[in-house]
Amino acid sequence: MTVTATSVDQPDQLRPSPAPGALGGRLLRLVPATASALCGVLLYVSFPPRPLWWLALPAFAGFGWVLRGRGWKAALGLGYLFGLGFLLPLLVWTGVEVGPGPWLALVAVEAVFVALVGVGVAAVSKLPAWPVWAAAVWIAGEAVRARVPFRGFPWGKIAFGQADGVFLPLAAVGGTPVLGFGVVLCGFGLYETGRLIAERRRSRTLRRAAAAAALLSVAVPVAGALAARDLVSDKAQAGTATVAVIQGNVPRAGLEFSAQRRAVLDHHVRETLKLAADIKAGKVAKPDFVLWPENSSDIDPYANPDAAAVIEDAAKAVGVPVSVGAVVERDGKLLNEQILWDPAKGPTQTYDKRQVQPFGEYLPLRGLVGAINKTWTGMVRQDFSRGSKPGVFDIDGAKVGLATCYEAAFDWAVRDTVTHGAEMISVPSNNATFDRSEMTYQQLAMSRVRAVEHSRTVTVPVTSGVSAIIMPDGKVTQKTGMFVPAYLVQKVPLRTATTPATELGILPEIALVLVAAGGIGWAIGSGLRARRAVGAQP
Repeated sequence: MTVTATSVDQPDQLRPSPAPGALGGRLLRLVPATASALCGVLLYVSFPPRPLWWLALPAFAGFGWVLRGRGWKAALGLGYLFGLGFLLPLLVWTGVEVGPGPWLALVAVEAVFVALVGVGVAAVSKLPAWPVWAAAVWIAGEAVRARVPFRGFPWGKIAFGQADGVFLPLAAVGGTPVLGFGVVLCGFGLYETGRLIAERRRSRTLRRAAAAAALLSVAVPVAGALAARDLVSDKAQAGTATVAVIQGNVPRAGLEFSAQRRAVLDHHVRETLKLAADIKAGKVAKPDFVLWPENSSDIDPYANPDAAAVIEDAAKAVGVPVSVGAVVERDGKLLNEQILWDPAKGPTQTYDKRQVQPFGEYLPLRGLVGAINKTWTGMVRQDFSRGSKPGVFDIDGAKVGLATCYEAAFDWAVRDTVTHGAEMISVPSNNATFDRSEMTYQQLAMSRVRAVEHSRTVTVPVTSGVSAIIMPDGKVTQKTGMFVPAYLVQKVPLRTATTPATELGILPEIALVLVAAGGIGWAIGSGLRARRAVGAQP
């Protein structure tokens, strides 16, 4: 008698293995997704503190490869993976003190913009000279990300990863949009060049117009950057100023760095008194003015006479005006304020920070956030109010523009100090909340880009480091370590000439957004015409 087994409940080891071709097919389908995420990681690695700016080029070359010819759904997913690969490690510092929740939420939202850019790049990828359209689409995505939601979050602009790169002079041509466009264009152009070379080997034919466009996509940004070097000069035009930058350090890192009353202020007074003693001993030159960082006075000197007294003592000891960063309350408003403290007259000029940080200095959606986690609402008990006027201190004829910390990421917040007469720029900052993370180096790179963009000396006084002095060509001439008290003194050039980037302002960005819109419109129109043609066939 013959018995036949018919049960489908076979043990795993008896189930037939997938055919090698099927398994290989599934693995092949994972290649674009994996490549997209890895290209995003590669882009992150190109950012400071690593001087590997050139890695942005293969990152965008790979991104172009995975997106070319994709449908919108695949492009959306691949773009999102690229955004996660880039932004997850880049922004990890946002969760240093508050845990992974806000960090992951921020990245999840910001990566949506990159996903939409992916759709746009895929749409234009079959147009003639597509790297030009695709690079403009990327910059359009950055323009949107810099404005929404909650007044925008420009962190991660491609330009901010290029402080050590050959493309940096493009910042003087058209600001961060033109610098970023040049880098992305070159990356996409490299991929297109390689693709056409491979096509030539397969088909033995060369599409000359396409090849010329690809080569120009690589050559023009490099040539433009080399030509733009003449736009930047370290030559003094309005004399020089000897500046002192104070880094007082904080009693401890983290969100509660200022919990000990007057501790941060005392640290900065102490370092200023040390500077005064060294000046008297002839160890360093006497500065024309002294720059303290954001939040260097952890209590309101207007409301606390003891704070005002020690600031005045420090100013008198050094014998020159001191720019003090303080949190002050005026007319019921909480303000992040820079105060110019004269040794004889006391406080004379002020600047109130205009671009305050969401979830750090004010809390959007307070009710919703409180419902999720009441601890977060407790961290921002009262929202900061925004200032309304550009900050330019006139210190004995030297005009010093002010962009406080987070403002350095916003094109307009730095530019309008120069259009209002700034001959140098100061970016007083407080990075103590973010411990020893890469955040401080990312922000320092922004200030280096701003120096070239507007051809101005930039000083960066920071509570806990890294404080620095940056020349108009973007080079750092002096810097401190992190979480150490220190001062920097240097003679720097004061400049009055403006770069094309300063003069043009937002216009290059608008032009690139229009190019992106034109390319996407062309691609959509071409697709619709092709579908109609197919539908008209019998």
